[in-house]
Amino acid sequence: MIGLNIVLRRMQLSVLCAICSGIKILIWLLMITLLKGGFRGWNKIGRFDVHVGGIGSLHNEANEKYKNFINPKTSVAESFCTYSSKAKLQYKSRLTYSLKCIKFLLSQGLACRGHDESEESWNRGNFFALLTWLVENNSDVAKVVLSNALGNNQMTSPLIQKDLINSCAKETTKLLIDDIGDDYFGILADESSDIYQKEQMALCLRYVNKKGKITERFLGIVHVKDTTALSLKSAIESLLMEHSLSLSRVRGQGYDGASNMRGEINGLKTLIMNETKQAYYIHCFAHQLQLTLVAVAKDNDDCIWLFDQLAILLNIIGVSCKRKEMIREIQSQHVLEALDLGEIESGQGLNQELGLGRPGDTRWGSHYKTVSNVTSLYSTIVKVLEKVGSNKIYKDDRVKAITIMSTFESFEFVFMIHLMSEIFGQTDILCQALQRGDQDIVNAMAFVTLTKERLQNMRDHGWEDFLHLVISFSDKYNVEVPAMDDMYVPRGRSKRFFAKVSNLHRFRV
Repeated sequence: MIGLNIVLRRMQLSVLCAICSGIKILIWLLMITLLKGGFRGWNKIGRFDVHVGGIGSLHNEANEKYKNFINPKTSVAESFCTYSSKAKLQYKSRLTYSLKCIKFLLSQGLACRGHDESEESWNRGNFFALLTWLVENNSDVAKVVLSNALGNNQMTSPLIQKDLINSCAKETTKLLIDDIGDDYFGILADESSDIYQKEQMALCLRYVNKKGKITERFLGIVHVKDTTALSLKSAIESLLMEHSLSLSRVRGQGYDGASNMRGEINGLKTLIMNETKQAYYIHCFAHQLQLTLVAVAKDNDDCIWLFDQLAILLNIIGVSCKRKEMIREIQSQHVLEALDLGEIESGQGLNQELGLGRPGDTRWGSHYKTVSNVTSLYSTIVKVLEKVGSNKIYKDDRVKAITIMSTFESFEFVFMIHLMSEIFGQTDILCQALQRGDQDIVNAMAFVTLTKERLQNMRDHGWEDFLHLVISFSDKYNVEVPAMDDMYVPRGRSKRFFAKVSNLHRFRV
């Protein structure tokens, strides 16, 4: 309706300008006539016709503007400006239905535009698909949109869609700012590059809402020329000022552990704390935990060996769709047999299908999930390796399967994967607790302390129970258990790199 009012005002101004120009023309003609000594020979035949002239003469233009001024309803311009109440109601309805479709797509995180939005296209995009569905299921909607609307007033063009999306974004941000009010808040920021390799920074606000609940809300994305601390601070400050917020009200900062963020001298957190002393910096505890787990997996020789073997294993059985199907079939058969023997229970959420995903440095909990699933699918993996290793059609993978089978059935591999499963199991509980939205710093520190105590207790008093668990697993799947008093012999690795110690010393230490 704002656009309609603007058009009406412009029409009215054009009519007034036309009236003013008509009056000017009449005055100009009168002045010319008087300067030349007046109008003479008015009683001669044809003299008036010469004065009136053709269709586009000054006399006829002035006469037409005079008539439009006296009776404006007969003006063409006035007819363009005049809308009936029915037309206004249809316009408002058409805009409302388009806005409802946009709001639904935004709330679900779906794209509005389609690759081809022409009427001949089979898929015009989510916006047109949803609007068409409304037309097919609601006769009131069908009367005012799409084919029943004027060609230049359908409220479906790409520009209209963008304007509606921007309006929704502004209204959402306004609600966020109103919810914060004059209270304090914390900022959460991270930078990344888009598909065009342009550096961008996302900014979120963390605050306590009017109901007393901790809330995190996305504020916006801003383009930055580089990721230096000064550039990031300038971008944060400009984005906050754009929404009438100030750095003086910031009471917390949360970034990753990069030097440009947490640097003690010229880092982003230091630059902000120089202006606002109360803006304390907290490095995300869950992120710190993941960095620690990655360091453990990459800096310890035995852990490196374990995850290298897992990478080879996943390359053999986790890449091919046929071998994944083998795992599913064998595992489902094992589950049915276990249910018949009463070894496991059935119920909602139990005995779900397990996958063999690769551990990733940036995917929290992925290391624990990998070792846990390999342990659960141990017998299934052995059968798949047997099939691949005994079938000559698999060519190169056949030799790899035979090689990895030797390591996979070793006591050292079983011991290490159970050890990592126990350690990562404890840290995964901590990781899940740290990611809770309502977590506070006091509880987080308590969880960290509790996890450290559990790991220390496992180191000091958990050896006997853990060894019994590994030996039981090995006996179940026919893995040879070495005598603990014998000298340690590495499996698949040279003796030169290991000290001459007993198996008990090696595995316990």
